Amino acid sequence: MSLHLYFLRHGETESSQTGTYCGFTDVNLTEAGTAMAQAFADKYQRLEWQAVYASPLKRTVATATPLCQAIGQTMQLRDGLKEMFFGEWEEKTHEYVHEHYNDDYIRWLTEPAWNPPTGGETGVQVASRASLVVAEIEANHTEGNVLIVSHKTTIRLILCNLLGIDSGRYRDRIHLPVASVSLVCFDRHGPMLVKHGDRSHLPEELDSRPGT
Repeated sequence: MSLHLYFLRHGETESSQTGTYCGFTDVNLTEAGTAMAQAFADKYQRLEWQAVYASPLKRTVATATPLCQAIGQTMQLRDGLKEMFFGEWEEKTHEYVHEHYNDDYIRWLTEPAWNPPTGGETGVQVASRASLVVAEIEANHTEGNVLIVSHKTTIRLILCNLLGIDSGRYRDRIHLPVASVSLVCFDRHGPMLVKHGDRSHLPEELDSRPGT
């Protein structure tokens, strides 16, 4: 068996419902987000897991916890898996940022790999720190199932890096709803995307909830 790397975006938060920028801001899951985490654990605890890696923020830890409890696995926290730091845009709406940081906002929309949110991180910086965690996992686990619980921007940038997609296009090429699962399998030809944005583990009332 080759290395199977599962990516799980955290469950619903108030920020994912409202669409405000939420990077290092340490928010909790909503009640629905907690239910999403449990639904993932209920479905995926049947797999044999080698390790669980997670961002240390509350929303990702809470998302990983039900599975770790079910399988008796200790999650390994890595700062490299944190969400992008949005700087002065943290907790602001898209409309507010467009109005008050228009020039930076337009530059970021045009080329987010190299242009940061005002006072925040570039996509390249996020991809760099996250890739170090992926490299660590590849070195420590040559086969089996490994779970990464992280965030929208971070997972999209990791996928771009693994699949040879221009990092500047991560916002345009990869959709990633909350609590969704993506799977990359490594074989002799390199990483292959086998599953993406899957939420089949969620009951209908959770899968139908709006949000970014």
